[in-house]
Amino acid sequence: MIEYAKVILPKVSFSRELFEKELRKCISWVEKDQRSELGKWCYEQFGALFPDILSRYFKNVAA
Repeated sequence: MIEYAKVILPKVSFSRELFEKELRKCISWVEKDQRSELGKWCYEQFGALFPDILSRYFKNVAA
């Protein structure tokens, strides 16, 4: 499911609300042991755009 997130999230990054909605869905679909990997990827891709949203969903992932 991480690969799906890597396709969807860039497509919705034009909208804060849509990005957060899709991020929530992606997190719920990803296995718990893969959430850290998803978080690191999200920070690399969207850390400058949505740091507040990412910190809300990935509290334990280093930016």
